[in-house]
Amino acid sequence: MAGRLATRSRRLLRSLLTVHPARTLVLAFALVILAGAALLALPPAAERGGGTGWVTALFTSTSAVCVTGLVTVDTGTYWSGFGEGVILLLIQVGGFGIMTMASLLALLVSGRLRLRMQLTAQAETKSLDIGAVRRVLLGVAGSTLVVEAGVGAILALRFHFGYGEDADDATYLGFFHAVSAFNNAGFGLRADNLVPYARDPWVTLPVAGAVILGGLGFPVLLELVRHRRRRRTTGKRNWSLHTKLTLLTSVLLLAVGTVLTCLLEWTNPETLRPFDWDEKVLNGFFHSAVSRTAGFNALDIGALRPSTLLATCMLMFIGGGSAGTAGGIKVTTFAVLAVAMLAEVRGEPAAEVMGRRLGPSVLRQAVTVALLGVGLVVVATLALLTVSGMPLAAVLFEIVSAFGTVGLSTGITPDLPTSGQFILIALMFVGRLGPVTLVSALALRERRRRYQLPEERPVIG
Repeated sequence: MAGRLATRSRRLLRSLLTVHPARTLVLAFALVILAGAALLALPPAAERGGGTGWVTALFTSTSAVCVTGLVTVDTGTYWSGFGEGVILLLIQVGGFGIMTMASLLALLVSGRLRLRMQLTAQAETKSLDIGAVRRVLLGVAGSTLVVEAGVGAILALRFHFGYGEDADDATYLGFFHAVSAFNNAGFGLRADNLVPYARDPWVTLPVAGAVILGGLGFPVLLELVRHRRRRRTTGKRNWSLHTKLTLLTSVLLLAVGTVLTCLLEWTNPETLRPFDWDEKVLNGFFHSAVSRTAGFNALDIGALRPSTLLATCMLMFIGGGSAGTAGGIKVTTFAVLAVAMLAEVRGEPAAEVMGRRLGPSVLRQAVTVALLGVGLVVVATLALLTVSGMPLAAVLFEIVSAFGTVGLSTGITPDLPTSGQFILIALMFVGRLGPVTLVSALALRERRRRYQLPEERPVIG
């Protein structure tokens, strides 16, 4: 009997260690969320003591690990120092990537990576070369440390000299917001987030900068650093198509979001109207930057006009760059769909951009991600409308914010019933991992068809 149990245990362990990396990511994220919820449910985690309800702890842990920023309780007043530390740790782990963190720890301890660990890290970092995983992991760690340390120092100095915070509090505030910004989490320590600093570019611009850098994605950041060094010696700049598409689309979305926010809110007495023109542009830019995934707000989201909320929903749905801390369907997905649509309108036989032709598999993946995202948003909106009975505009905004792991809120999340909060929990989890990653993780096996059916063209449109 003991021998049979030992054999079955070994088989079970072997099966767990040989699962597809995508499924491992899903399992790892779920385990970290549960562990974080258990820590937040402990009595020392709450400022008032006595422990926290399991739903509140699970919602906060999911929001932190999935770097979303939606909350049901105020972070700065409800949680104790221990609780805030747990949240900050969960944000860092979630943004850095569960498997990236595990692979980096294995590298530091043993000095080498096993093949399975390399494959798992490749799934998280989207590295195309398994042999380059070690360099990618070290680059991810280095870029994270540099950006968070630099932004944290700027914010700490500003809070200390500009707002009279003592050195310890200023340092804590600075680095908490720096970690939250670079990981695109949007967690703040004030009930009104960054609204008191709306006129201060020394706070809003460093936060926006960290958000943009984290939202570009680690492959883009590492390629920019690598090619900057190469350009010093060769004088040439040869970026990949992924980097070009990410940078170009990100700049265009930032510009469009800034212009739309300024135009739609310029005369709104509850948002931009009280500001000077330069402060209006500053807040329009900040809102555009954070709307695509970060969740910080310097304007009262509940006071935005319906047209601005709709524009923000579009930015949140698109999100940021791949393999970074951003959510949404990603800017490269949006760019590929735009290129494919333009090629079809022109009657071109293939979708081409920047001297490259996009393969059919890339187009199918982009369509799949976009349609899955739309489907999830529609189904979740219907479900939340049914259980909450709240207005459509507010519900849709909250749903898109959860799916895009953004964290902006019109203020209805704390008032949602428990079933509604579980809908947002599920949506944040799916939004962080990505629809395609989740589907591939749940797939039993990959199927290859060894034959092709006859081709026939149905009527479209």
